[in-house]
Amino acid sequence: MLAIRLQRVGHKGHAMYRLIVQEAQRQPTSGRVIAFVGSYDPHTKDSKVQVEIAQKYLDTGAQPSPRVVKLLKTAGVKLPDWVEKASTTKSKAIRNTEKLRKNQPKE
Repeated sequence: MLAIRLQRVGHKGHAMYRLIVQEAQRQPTSGRVIAFVGSYDPHTKDSKVQVEIAQKYLDTGAQPSPRVVKLLKTAGVKLPDWVEKASTTKSKAIRNTEKLRKNQPKE
């Protein structure tokens, strides 16, 4: 299975990322890169995506990571129906609310 993910490049304190297509199971993090799809600079929020190449790999079944889904959507790539969309809410459910300080009995 192929995956489209971000690969960190750049020096310490100034990260930049490449959008790459990579084998998801065999070499998950540092393996052989099949294709370079684009780049992303988180400091300037600038992303460059080669739309035709990304579309080709999405059509053949490459699964993008959640951040890559957002980048591809802003670049104008038509995502297939099976791609999991990134959630828009960032709130998490609070577990064990009875343990919170504000819910403890007063002394």
